Amino acid sequence: MATLKALVVDDASFVRDLVKRTIRQRFPVIETTDAQNGRRAQSLMSRASFDLILCDWEMPEMSGLELLQWMRQQPQYEKVPFIMITSRGDKDHVIEAVKEGVSEYLGKPFSPDGLSKKIIKVMGGTLTAAMDRSGKSMAGPTEALKESAALLTQKREPLSTAATQLGPVPGDSARPSAQGSKPAVTKGGMSLASIRFADSTLRSAVKDINLTEVRVIAKREQAFPGILDQAVVDIEIGDGQMARLNGYVHQLQAVDKRQDTDFVSVTIRFVDEDPKKLEDLSRFVARFRAGKR
Repeated sequence: MATLKALVVDDASFVRDLVKRTIRQRFPVIETTDAQNGRRAQSLMSRASFDLILCDWEMPEMSGLELLQWMRQQPQYEKVPFIMITSRGDKDHVIEAVKEGVSEYLGKPFSPDGLSKKIIKVMGGTLTAAMDRSGKSMAGPTEALKESAALLTQKREPLSTAATQLGPVPGDSARPSAQGSKPAVTKGGMSLASIRFADSTLRSAVKDINLTEVRVIAKREQAFPGILDQAVVDIEIGDGQMARLNGYVHQLQAVDKRQDTDFVSVTIRFVDEDPKKLEDLSRFVARFRAGKR
C-alpha cells in the first residue's frame, strides 16, 4: 500500500509514463500523480500534499524553474525534495537550479537505474522506512529483457576514435565532418546530428525530418540504443542557439539488404508538446528542406 506521494511534471506524456513506471516498479510505496505543465502542477500542489516532486524544466505556461521558485515560497513545500529532470545539462542551468533550491538534477535521457538512485538520495530515511514497513526491498530488480536489435548492431573489434566517426553515407557524395555535437549544414546540404541516449551518444547524418520524427543514418560500429529507449536530439536553430528535442527510438533498420551492412537507419519520434520547441523544430525543418533543394 502506498504511503508516500510523488508528483511527476512534464509536457511529454511519454516521459511522464516512463517516470511513473519506474517508480511503480522500484518503489511501490510511492503513489504517483502527473501534470503536463507547471501551472497544472501548481494547482494540484495547492489542493493536495506531495512528498516528492519530479519536474521537467522546459514546459508551456509555467516552466520547471518557475514552479520550483513558487514551491520554495510555500511553507509546506519548503523542505520537500525537488528533482529537476531535463535535457538542459549545461553548467549555467545547473547553477541556476541549485540557487533556487533544487534537491537533485537528472539529465535527459536517463535510465531507470539513474532515476531510482536520485530518488533514493533525496528521499533518504523517509523512503527506507516506508519500504521497510511494507516489507519491500530497496534492491533493484533484475534488468528486464528488451528488444535490442543485437544482430544489426553487434559489436566488432574495438576501433580508434577516428574510425568511429561518421563516414560517407550511401547515396550521398558529401563527407560530413564529425566535430562537435551541433548539427551543421555542409556544402552538400547534409546536416549532422548527435543524438544522446542514457549511456551513449550517436553520431549521425540527418536524412529526413518533420514535426513528428527524424530519420538519421549512422555507422554500424557505434553503440546503438534499443527500441523505445529515450533520446534527446540537439539541433542548432540559428544564432548559436540550441533546441533540445525529447523523443524515443521508434525504428532501427539496416540501410542495405545484407547482414554485414555498414550503416544503420535510426528513426526518433518526438514527444515534446511545448509550443516553443515545436516552433524551433519548424524553423529547422524549413532550413533543412531548403538545403536539400
